[in-house]
Amino acid sequence: MTVKPPPDRLYGRHKGKGLRLRQLWLLAEFLPRLSWPEAPFGVEPRELWLEVGFGGGEHAFELATKNPDVGYIAAEVFETGICSLLSRIAPDHIEHPEPLPNLRLFTDDARPLLRGMADGALSKLFLMFPDPWPKARHAKRRFVHPELVVDAARVLRQGGEWRIASDDPTYQQWTDEVLGAQEVFAVTRTDERPEGWPPTRYEAKAIAAGRQPLYWSLTRR
Repeated sequence: MTVKPPPDRLYGRHKGKGLRLRQLWLLAEFLPRLSWPEAPFGVEPRELWLEVGFGGGEHAFELATKNPDVGYIAAEVFETGICSLLSRIAPDHIEHPEPLPNLRLFTDDARPLLRGMADGALSKLFLMFPDPWPKARHAKRRFVHPELVVDAARVLRQGGEWRIASDDPTYQQWTDEVLGAQEVFAVTRTDERPEGWPPTRYEAKAIAAGRQPLYWSLTRR
């Protein structure tokens, strides 16, 4: 398939409604203690996982807390989502919160971060309910992209897994087309969330609205 290369710029919103004082404190004072790569992990991880666009952070938080020996990098640019994940780590009733030693946040474009990683650096990559960019002229903005498939294949170790979920029919069709044109990943697809995949609020909203999510599991050959 032919599509323009993904541009090295971000589209869409970075800021939402005005933030509360606690949220402003989290961004100014707490976030630097978890910012990747400035703040290294507090543990020596056995594996490295990356989530692109963590939304409200519930997926990243659950996987990071259930896998304390894994280094988890969660990438997001939308301030409200960043604050949501920070609030899970540092709830209001904790006066002196501490970062999770194995979870770090990256608050810029994840594509250069991915390209800058060493070959085979990742064991898992997550893309949960990304912005669908439904217009055809915006296809180059989608994270599932022929060129990014190449980047993902390079940084995932052999046997590593890339998980993708989407409820948008346009993005679902697009993902099938992109994945059908590559040979570096073995692909399985299902319309039921697989065991071990934490639920997300975007998934719940989609189901409540009558949209059927699809889930892809890509294994690096």
